[in-house]
Amino acid sequence: MKIYKSIQSLGKFEICLWLVSALSVTLAFLLPASKDVLTLIASLLGVTALIFVAKGMVLGQVLTVAFALFYGVISLYFKYYGEMITYLGMTAPIAILSIISWVKHPYGTTNEVAVGRMNTRKTLVMFIITAIVTIAFYFILGALGNSNLTFSTLSVATSFLASYLAFMRSPYYALAYAANDIVLIVLWSLACTHNISYLPMVVCFAMFFINDLYGLFNWFKMRKRQESESKTLE
Repeated sequence: MKIYKSIQSLGKFEICLWLVSALSVTLAFLLPASKDVLTLIASLLGVTALIFVAKGMVLGQVLTVAFALFYGVISLYFKYYGEMITYLGMTAPIAILSIISWVKHPYGTTNEVAVGRMNTRKTLVMFIITAIVTIAFYFILGALGNSNLTFSTLSVATSFLASYLAFMRSPYYALAYAANDIVLIVLWSLACTHNISYLPMVVCFAMFFINDLYGLFNWFKMRKRQESESKTLE
């Protein structure tokens, strides 16, 4: 993983997208009288991670692990146990596995991962495991007294789908994360009704949504280019 090379590969649009995202979450942090610095750190880590994930670079998954750790702690404070367990017990470990998978599947000699494809078996396994995880978490979180149980359970489902697809190097990881972003915007908006210091998390996931839409576009663009170049070499 070459950090300098990853940063150097960012285009003007991607740099602007990161700047707008970082500025938005920073302003959201400064607005409330009550502030939680962990939300700012997590938000900045998150929007930075997504830029590099959208580029198909391992650095994005490394930053995802860091984001998951901070986000898990924040979720614990507000009794969003589902978010805490999901990010510390699922998102972070799968991101670590994704680091290994992406390192093992580079696209040629570039700093970019080789885009994968889902087959019928992988898709079936994904939906079966997602169903099991979702049902199990619904009852576990209910027993723990999790806040906003329905949305928290839905967040677990979409987050698992996204992590699985990212591990498989599928462009559809971004679509699952975009769905997860919408759920989390609702969850943290509800949290803001109790404590406005969580506003940066709302803005954070709004920026995540925009970044994930870009990731979806860029990964399909990457796959098309990679497949075209492979055919040329044959």
